[in-house]
Amino acid sequence: MTSKLKPKHRIAIKVGSNVLSRKDSSLDITRISALVDQISELRKQNYEVILISSGAVAAGKARVKPKGKLDVVSSRQIFSSVGQARLINQYYTFFDNHNMPWGQVLTTKENFATRHHYLNQRNCMAAMLDNGIIPIVNENDTISVTELMFTDNDELSGLVATMMNCESLIILSNIDGIYNGNPSDKNAQVITTIDTQKDNIEEFIQSSKSSAGRGGMQTKYNIARKIAEEGVEVIIANGKRENILIDLVNNPETLCTRFIPSDKTTSTVKKWIAHSESFSKGEIHINQGAAEALTSNSAISLLPIGITHIKGTFEAGDIVTIIAEDGKQIAVGCTAFSNEEVEQLIGQSNVKPIVHYDYLYID
Repeated sequence: MTSKLKPKHRIAIKVGSNVLSRKDSSLDITRISALVDQISELRKQNYEVILISSGAVAAGKARVKPKGKLDVVSSRQIFSSVGQARLINQYYTFFDNHNMPWGQVLTTKENFATRHHYLNQRNCMAAMLDNGIIPIVNENDTISVTELMFTDNDELSGLVATMMNCESLIILSNIDGIYNGNPSDKNAQVITTIDTQKDNIEEFIQSSKSSAGRGGMQTKYNIARKIAEEGVEVIIANGKRENILIDLVNNPETLCTRFIPSDKTTSTVKKWIAHSESFSKGEIHINQGAAEALTSNSAISLLPIGITHIKGTFEAGDIVTIIAEDGKQIAVGCTAFSNEEVEQLIGQSNVKPIVHYDYLYID
């Protein structure tokens, strides 16, 4: 089953480092120019476009030779500070040639940690789009530290796509999609369609990472699956193929892997919570009855009577993870109480929910 992107809608396009760089890590200026040409054509076809672009660190590596050995964080900060300027300068030149206004949005994982910062980012990009400005988004590697970095820009693109209510997320890599074997095997074929409700293809995912970026196909698959379950179509395609963006939009037979989006409706609050696991301040452990209730098809809140114990220190409004008896995480939520208050309420009935259904995302 294949589908054609709907006209007049909002799409996020993530371009990987291996698409934008040559073998010597220098920027592939010709490729950047071609991608901007295609984005210009998409705009003429009434698409709103958000571009999530890698390439800054790769561009910096090609220009800077550090003195001595640097730790991972310091090297990324140096390379990105130099490379980001070179990368964005190229975008400036090519977008200006098409008379298309654009703006740079540098973000960090911490900016998604609180609802306040999350909404600030969303409002900024929404205003840009309303005024015909293309947001070019990248992680601000110059101030990020290891434990607070995105896995890679695949993770960032997923957050942006759901935050901005995009209908589609296109992830451009240096291969045609997810294969049913090793991509280097001539007998391996691209899996063209994945239904997250039916298909389990994890056995086919290659664990190797790209040479220029931080992530790999496993990361892409995990992000794509989660985003599709939130109602966004995800496409993984080869960004080095000529005219790939236009082909994906206009030709449903274009070679790629498409994740069929779920038809369930996910609120903007739940979308934020769904990607807030790494900001969890504590754990709430629940009994089997509570776990079965939460994972049923009914809209159920987490009540004190189903809690067995808690871990961590948290305040009302913090993100917490919900853990079943077998130790597996089954949900992420925004708690209405502090850990001290929850301790006093464990096992009680006829009490306000610890985590209301509206602020609860089931994994």
